[in-house]
Amino acid sequence: MSKSRSSDQPELPIKLLRGSGGPLHLQLEQALRDAIRGGRLRQGSALPSTRTLAADLGVARGVVVEAYEQLAAEGFLATRRGAATTVAAGRIETAPLQRAAVAPTWAFDFKPGVPDLRLFPFTRWSRSARRVLRGLTPPALGYGDARGTPELRTGLADYLGRVRQVRCDVSQVLVCSGFAQGLGLVAKALARHGVRRFGIEDPTHPDQQHAISAAGLQAVHIPVDEQGLRVDLLEASRAEAVLVTPAHQFPTGAVLSAARRQQLAAWATARGGWIVEDDYDAEYRYDREPIGALQSLAPSRVIYAGSASKILAPALRLGWIVAPPPLGDTLAELKRLSDMGTPLIEQLAYADFLAGGELDRHLRRMRAVYRARRDAVIDALAQDFPGWLPHGIAAGLHLLAWLPARTKEAALVDAAARRGIRVLPLAGYCTQHRLPPALVLGYAGLNEGEIRRAFARLAKANS
Repeated sequence: MSKSRSSDQPELPIKLLRGSGGPLHLQLEQALRDAIRGGRLRQGSALPSTRTLAADLGVARGVVVEAYEQLAAEGFLATRRGAATTVAAGRIETAPLQRAAVAPTWAFDFKPGVPDLRLFPFTRWSRSARRVLRGLTPPALGYGDARGTPELRTGLADYLGRVRQVRCDVSQVLVCSGFAQGLGLVAKALARHGVRRFGIEDPTHPDQQHAISAAGLQAVHIPVDEQGLRVDLLEASRAEAVLVTPAHQFPTGAVLSAARRQQLAAWATARGGWIVEDDYDAEYRYDREPIGALQSLAPSRVIYAGSASKILAPALRLGWIVAPPPLGDTLAELKRLSDMGTPLIEQLAYADFLAGGELDRHLRRMRAVYRARRDAVIDALAQDFPGWLPHGIAAGLHLLAWLPARTKEAALVDAAARRGIRVLPLAGYCTQHRLPPALVLGYAGLNEGEIRRAFARLAKANS
């Protein structure tokens, strides 16, 4: 049947056979009966008016009227003067619609790694998006370069060189849909280049191991300590590549020391190894200027990755990879095969946001906000939980709190959840190397007042 119509009434995909299919009204009755019994038309669903359906099917209106009347008499349809004909309730048993699971609502959520989405710069982002849309031409809406738009790649190369001391040119920059996709692409590219064993920090985010395993690589767990990744254990592991968070280790909050940075760069150069640098929240350092990217020490062996998820919002799904020339073409081909490229409008809006200095201004504002929130967590710990020891540098969107010995993390997490507070245990990020009990506290999404109230409530849960 035709799909083009000016009416906003529902469409029914029904075909009638003329000549050999029997009377048209009987065919229509059976088609509607089957649709209702099969669950394609559910209880309460509205049907088109008799006039509209007749026009769509190319039949006389009387054919539809006769079919509707018969199905109403059988109890399949419900009719009411002045209202649409609907599928009758209670006549046919159909499976209920499967609804997406609804995430629980927390009174206070300390999940790490998420900025305060209430403070997203809606007005300034809207200005960038409007400027971009006004300047678009129809040819720009076709399939573009899978590496990303020239505007954003150029802006990122400039920004990363200026702010993170990344040594690259535009040809090395690839735009991806967040770090999650970026890591998957990198793991597949390294597999194509002969890597089989991929080192990851322990503890770390569990999704990273999944991405590495999905590429057919063996994940090798390398412990971290107060100075970051244990490079000596990496050297002994026979790993050919390693994923690190050198500026602010997730989740412990350690910084890779200067000596280990040099040691790691020397390992990659001497062994022909690859370093994947996840620079996820380095812009947020509160006690001093952030340390430059590890990539600057060995640009031919480091694959640098970042995203907008922590500095603006995860929903933008914008990430970037800076790769040495041997990997660039492989990554571009994998990206093209994956999704033909990251959405254009978001890329251009982010490029405009960068070029206009809005990202710099936003980060300056947010550093002050997040520093105050981190201080509020430390003050609340000292007041309500003096036995919990904050750990990690003054940076990022989370901190680690060591718990008293023999504390049962799971019991504490459950007690907090019963009072509407989400806290996450360090054990959830450990794989092979267990650490003492601790909580990973993300403070970015709560203001100072909310943090104080959350800890007061948590103290009651712990009493």
